[in-house]
Amino acid sequence: MSENNLSSSALKTVWFAVVVIVLDQMTKYIAVSNLTFGEPVAVMPNLNWTLAYNYGAAFSFLADMGGWQRWFFAGLALVVSAILMFWLSKLPNKITAEVWGINLVLGGAVGNVIDRFIAGRVTDFVDFYIGSWHYATFNVADIAITIGAGLLILSEFILKPREKKLA
Repeated sequence: MSENNLSSSALKTVWFAVVVIVLDQMTKYIAVSNLTFGEPVAVMPNLNWTLAYNYGAAFSFLADMGGWQRWFFAGLALVVSAILMFWLSKLPNKITAEVWGINLVLGGAVGNVIDRFIAGRVTDFVDFYIGSWHYATFNVADIAITIGAGLLILSEFILKPREKKLA
């Protein structure tokens, strides 16, 4: 049996990406159903739920470009997702920071691409602020992507080099 087939590869862990996608879509549905666009609802100090729509990329990059960016970012997310699935297929079926990171980025990317295909925009609702300064409003998919990227950096620059030294 090949080391890189489905039964022995980290592709078996893709269920975690699916959990991220479901959680992301559920929270966006709840936000759209219960919040009024642009009206903050205080959750705790420095945190509001505020319904917002992002037609661009992170921090609304290219949001006002006429619509072509919807398909560009959706296509980019699909390409990245395919690369992440390929990467998982090359890893052994064991839980590592790298595998968690890939699945978090994958789940987040697919969660946001679903929004782009269905609505032409990404639904955001988490509004973090300090005083009058507000961070860009974000969602569960964005949180997953950020944590996943952090885990991949941790894995590549700290954990893997440490393992090589010990081997």
